[in-house]
Amino acid sequence: MGLSARERRILAQIELALEREDPELAKRVAAINRIEAGGDPFQHAYGARLRMWALAHVWMIFAVGALVILLLLVAVLTT
Repeated sequence: MGLSARERRILAQIELALEREDPELAKRVAAINRIEAGGDPFQHAYGARLRMWALAHVWMIFAVGALVILLLLVAVLTT
């Protein structure tokens, strides 16, 4: 159910007052709105630093998995 023109106007006034009173909170609300609007939630909410951290850990998991498989293969072949 969509908002009426009056409700949209009231919401815009509330958002404008919020921007004036607490700019940091307004930035967080804007980020939430972008996520809900279908933007790239991972990039907007978390940033590049967390994305790189997650990517590094995914590669670490793959590397450890490959090492475990290699060690199991060596163990089977030597017995």
